[in-house]
Amino acid sequence: MDNDEHEHVIEVADLRRVYGDGFEAVRGITFSVARGEIFALLGTNGAGKTSTVELLEGLAAPAGGRVRILGHDPCLERAAVRPRTGVMLQEGGFPSELTVAETARMWADCTSGARPREEALELVGLADKHGVRVKQLSGGERRRLDLALALLGDPEVLFLDEPTTGLDAEGRRDTWQLVRALRDAGTTVLLTTHYLEEAEGLADRLAILHEGRIAASGTPAEVTAGRPSRMSFELPAGYLLGDLPSLPELGVCGHESEGGVVRLLTTHLQRTATGVLTWAERTGVELRGLDVRSASLEEAFLGIARERETAA
Repeated sequence: MDNDEHEHVIEVADLRRVYGDGFEAVRGITFSVARGEIFALLGTNGAGKTSTVELLEGLAAPAGGRVRILGHDPCLERAAVRPRTGVMLQEGGFPSELTVAETARMWADCTSGARPREEALELVGLADKHGVRVKQLSGGERRRLDLALALLGDPEVLFLDEPTTGLDAEGRRDTWQLVRALRDAGTTVLLTTHYLEEAEGLADRLAILHEGRIAASGTPAEVTAGRPSRMSFELPAGYLLGDLPSLPELGVCGHESEGGVVRLLTTHLQRTATGVLTWAERTGVELRGLDVRSASLEEAFLGIARERETAA
């Protein structure tokens, strides 16, 4: 098969990374990313995200296992991989005295087949910052510049390391829209982020790392499946948790009550909400602070962390 037709442009099999002191940061992980897919790597600090991404980018050789980008070893065949990839690091570290235009020109001179730098700056909303020095940019604007330079080579594979850190809400939405447009045009995106709502909204699939291993993977819906939904409310004075209908019959799998605030965990959200609201209507009770929400990626993420800590 021709590399350009390779179905999985990122392939990782039993990948391991060990540092000089013997610490095993990546402990045999396996996953693949298809062409035109956004894949998110999630995990707490020290979970192995950065160590994994550095192996994918070819910055180090693995201690074991196999990694292929566009059918090539990114470390041993760097010349075949680097021109076809774009990398956005957490911190670009560009010379502070250069202007935005000068920085883009310098980067374009080092990039094979670079698109016009004006086009790259336009994509990220920096078209009006050509003459501004890097040191005068806000933190969010520097992240936009980092992204613009990663896009200069019109990459087939794009690595984004915490791409929206420092951006305001509007900048974050604009970046999400751009990443989706790149995906729709065929670019494969591997994303790391601490913003779980970002991963949930952007990623086609994701993997949650914990202590160097993949604890869960799949689509956001698959990863959250089976995790309980939540319903919380405040009972008025004179009412207790025991006054509610039978919680097991409502599908409640866990609950707590503190200071009159009731929190229910449920695997049958509609049944629980209907039962509680019907009871409130029948008894004339007003449930203040009512909050009903489906299982989220955040719940799955925190649940995995708690389960692993309990098992340790």
